Amino acid sequence: MELLKLIGVLIVIIGFVLKKDTIATVVIAGVVTGLVARMPIIEILNTLGSSFITQRTATLFVLTLPIIGISERYGLKDKAVDFIKKAKAATSGRIISLYLAIRALAAAFSLRLGGHPQFVRPLINPMAQAAYVAKHGPADEKTEDMIKGFSAAGENFGNFFAQNVFMGASGTLLIVSTLNGQGYDVNALQIAMMSIPVAVIAVLVGFGHNVLLDRTLAKSAIKGGE
Repeated sequence: MELLKLIGVLIVIIGFVLKKDTIATVVIAGVVTGLVARMPIIEILNTLGSSFITQRTATLFVLTLPIIGISERYGLKDKAVDFIKKAKAATSGRIISLYLAIRALAAAFSLRLGGHPQFVRPLINPMAQAAYVAKHGPADEKTEDMIKGFSAAGENFGNFFAQNVFMGASGTLLIVSTLNGQGYDVNALQIAMMSIPVAVIAVLVGFGHNVLLDRTLAKSAIKGGE
């Protein structure tokens, strides 16, 4: 019976595999888990509501979506696509690399100007998709998914590996406190300085990653045209 309470995990996995709505999948998993655990329905709803309210990230996510939706509705994505089609030298990999560099630089100064919902979905991915279409013609679903994945990876490379360059970043302070607790005498400046090579390497690896993307897309386009 105790193992049955893990059914929520199974529901989440199935929902993600089938590419169902993320929030709906998580809510359903929570409700089912609560019912299996014999919790009253009111208590289940109270638990879900309290968790939602106390998680600021979830709240910001809900606020962000309507704003991005309105921007897309009034032409944000279309203008981005039109702009890229006019840039003859633009490729999917180059666009993602440019965003990666900007994202890493911003993270190093703790400037939160990027993000998957704010930049990748409405701007970077559409521009990368448009660059492919401008050079190779319409993309199939596999190609579109590949470009989406690389666009998301650009955000992750830039943000994750460069954020500790900023001395006041939460990750930097966590590393300092953890090492000090283990008896190592380090400060935030030392951790930030050691993080600079890591950030530079991450950006360079990301650039190489995107060069390979362009080559893969070019080969795929040639095979598709044969």
